[in-house]
Amino acid sequence: MVLSLSSHNVIQYLQDAGLCSSEDDVSDKSELPGSSKNNFNILVTLADNRQLLLKQERNVNNNDAAPHELFQEWLFHQLLQQFPVLGNTSAITPLVVHFDEENSILVRSYLSEYVGLATLYHNNEIFPQEIASAIGTTLAGLHRATYNRREYQNFMATAPQGEFRYGFYNPAQGLGSMGPEIFGTVPTDALKFYVLYQQYESLESAIADLAYSWNPSCLTHNDLKLNNILVHSRWEQLDNCLVRLIDWEACSWGDPAFDLGTLLASYLRIWLKSLVVDPTIELEESLHLALTPLEILQPSLIALIRAYVNAFPMILEYRSDFILRVIQFAGLALIHQIQDTITCHKYFNNAELCMLQVAKSLLTMPEQAILTIFGISESEILNPVAKIHKFPQPVKEQQLLRIYYEKTRLRGC
Repeated sequence: MVLSLSSHNVIQYLQDAGLCSSEDDVSDKSELPGSSKNNFNILVTLADNRQLLLKQERNVNNNDAAPHELFQEWLFHQLLQQFPVLGNTSAITPLVVHFDEENSILVRSYLSEYVGLATLYHNNEIFPQEIASAIGTTLAGLHRATYNRREYQNFMATAPQGEFRYGFYNPAQGLGSMGPEIFGTVPTDALKFYVLYQQYESLESAIADLAYSWNPSCLTHNDLKLNNILVHSRWEQLDNCLVRLIDWEACSWGDPAFDLGTLLASYLRIWLKSLVVDPTIELEESLHLALTPLEILQPSLIALIRAYVNAFPMILEYRSDFILRVIQFAGLALIHQIQDTITCHKYFNNAELCMLQVAKSLLTMPEQAILTIFGISESEILNPVAKIHKFPQPVKEQQLLRIYYEKTRLRGC
């Protein structure tokens, strides 16, 4: 019988696991919002102010489900233990202290002196370039250290006991096929999103191309949203801007452009969620009326990209179109965020409609989107870094006509 964790039995569980004794006086037990929709989280504060975060997968009792998300975080923890050169990077250390595969429960130390980056941005309405640079440098360090390293790839292919893994998960997916059942699962207003998505053949073609060019080559986080980044509460007083990347449940061997694109999308969402939307206002005007203008975010966006490339300059030699693919993955991430909003919160309004239009531009016209999103061209973004690192000149592609089927339907690829 699988144990279902709750605030009533969590202390007994910790005692049985040897993580606290019966003499420890527990001062607080509180349930937290799940780090993902699949997890149940409990934060326990012990008498010595030590805090432990317990996570259990909600579908652990579902025999038809294949959870194993927490196994991925435990596997990542084991990777850092096995290869100390990676584990020395404190920003990516998961701080896991216990994993119970049978009950799908993971316990890690809780970083009470850190604050979520999304919360910091929301409460202070400031976007320091130092923080963006620290994130870019940290992420690039992970990608660079594991790039094309077979030993890390093989380690991450480890399967849970009794399971078998047979390939890579490609996250560059469009929306799945939609049938009549959709009318009973999404609100009526949200149907417009799916109708528009199906009408944009160029959008589906761009996603199909992105899926085809997806190149798994290093260890990736795969869920790098602002909620999964922590910043030290006293970051302004510290010599180094300390950041932590948390919740490694989706990590795998993947494409580095996907991580950076997902992160870029989270920044853009701050801008897009602040839009003043009304049916009488044109999209262009709505974008300029945002309560958090894009111009305020642009210095951090540029700092993020420059710090990443400065820490991992070889990525532009491996993939000369890397920045363009980051832009496209940002557009894809926005589309999936819209779908998550519809699925989890059951609403779709003009703000999400504007987000869809921006996502379409990022995916189908990435060259033009760079100038819009960053306010400067790709060469201007990379110019300060190019003075330090000599980048290879991109080979000009032949102007060939792309051929697609009359109605592209490559969903889920």
